[in-house]
Amino acid sequence: MYEVLVVDDDFMVAEIHRRFVDKTPGFTTVGVARTAAEALESVRTGNPDLVLLDVYLPDMSGLDVLQRLRAEGNAVGVIMITAAREIDTVSRALHGGASDYLVKPFDYTQLQEKLENFRRRARALESQSGADQSLIDSLFGGKSKTPEPSRLPKGLSAETGRLVLDILRSKGELSSTECAELAGLSRVSVRRYLEHYLSEGLLEVRLEYGGAGRPVRRYRPVPR
Repeated sequence: MYEVLVVDDDFMVAEIHRRFVDKTPGFTTVGVARTAAEALESVRTGNPDLVLLDVYLPDMSGLDVLQRLRAEGNAVGVIMITAAREIDTVSRALHGGASDYLVKPFDYTQLQEKLENFRRRARALESQSGADQSLIDSLFGGKSKTPEPSRLPKGLSAETGRLVLDILRSKGELSSTECAELAGLSRVSVRRYLEHYLSEGLLEVRLEYGGAGRPVRRYRPVPR
């Protein structure tokens, strides 16, 4: 479960963002801060995984909060959540170490996509094995030469699909149960993605025979 700190000086806006976060599987709000000082203290003492950070705060810019956190060596994930559209602001956020940027107003699906992007990157960086070029490209926003399916069956999300693929690429080989635990999703849901990518030729499967019962299907990326 990823713990999220919501930072916004508007009570109603902060409450909406809190509800959006708590609605997303695998994420929970652990605090709400309405000033830069509260935000800095909450990050230092609470150690959240992610901060949804507004730019316009009453005592200090959210960009300055980001700068202070990075100067302290704090690598907490930060998604800027703001009405600021100026290129200078976006540039400062990018170069200051924000992992993403979302312009207000937005709906739940837009924030959900940003949260899933964060989870995908975090899961990939938690890998104990080395990263291949396709994984590195996905983390840095580049294009991978690995073929990706152009369309997914109804009910499957492209972002969740990328999460599943990235986890497999970082781990090498997993069962649907193991992959589901790492992704924070249900085994049934993950199995649908795995079987789809298997049919697309992106994955291959190995049957692992143990004791009584059916063999375990273990999936791995097709070598390029």
